[in-house]
Amino acid sequence: MFGIFDKIEEFFRELLLGGIKANLESMFLDINNQVNSVAADVGKTPMGWNGEVFSFIKNINDSVIIPIAGLIITAVLCIELINMVMQKNNMHDTDTFEFFKYIIKMWIAVWLVSHAFEFSMAVFDVAQSMVNKAAGVINTSATVSGDQIVQMVDALKDKGPGELLMILFEISLVKVTIQAISIVIMLVVYGRMFEIYVYSSVSAIPFATMGNKEWGQIGTNYIKGLFALGLQGLILMVCLGIYAVLVKTINFTDIHTSIFMVLGYAVLLGLMMLKSGTLAKSVMNSH
Repeated sequence: MFGIFDKIEEFFRELLLGGIKANLESMFLDINNQVNSVAADVGKTPMGWNGEVFSFIKNINDSVIIPIAGLIITAVLCIELINMVMQKNNMHDTDTFEFFKYIIKMWIAVWLVSHAFEFSMAVFDVAQSMVNKAAGVINTSATVSGDQIVQMVDALKDKGPGELLMILFEISLVKVTIQAISIVIMLVVYGRMFEIYVYSSVSAIPFATMGNKEWGQIGTNYIKGLFALGLQGLILMVCLGIYAVLVKTINFTDIHTSIFMVLGYAVLLGLMMLKSGTLAKSVMNSH
């Protein structure tokens, strides 16, 4: 048949090889763009990430939370005054210095409540400075060069259409899975920023409890949680750096092994991203 079947087979082989190459390029481009986007978002402060949301939570803090914190701090200071009077035998063992300490304690407590939001933002400013410094050390680019992709595709030219079709199906499946993992990673980063905004918006309430020995553990645990959220940003950057290094160590010769190693590393990255908040709280002993 004048080699017509060979030409048809060659046509389908070229078509499948083109599909494999396009899927490989798209797959690596998607995960690399997501990694770079995450690295950029993690390095932003709450004000820099979204100025409108920042203004909204600040208004919530000023107009809603601080009045509630004022009531709490009033109750806490009254309890402190009652305890001080009772400890001094109902004022029979009066010590002027105790009242002086109470006034100083009251002033500090009111100052902390008034500046709780600024303190929270200062924690994240320091944390983001730490993240940005880490970004200068950690190379978050997991780029696979075009030459490596061409090399993988060239190694498939001797395979038949059936085997190429199976490889295309595998790559398409891995691509979809990595895209799903990219969405999970994005949700983790955005979820952290949501948590930061919500956490910061109510900062005045836990700060109002710090003037009392019994209630003070609320404020102490809140501060640990603030530092844990800041530390989570650094943990996310470290995870991205580890992923980039692992991808660069892959020897892209056998397409089956290489693709599934990339998939495995991407799954590990997604799992570590999901655990980053728990790990940060564990380090800071926050609950």
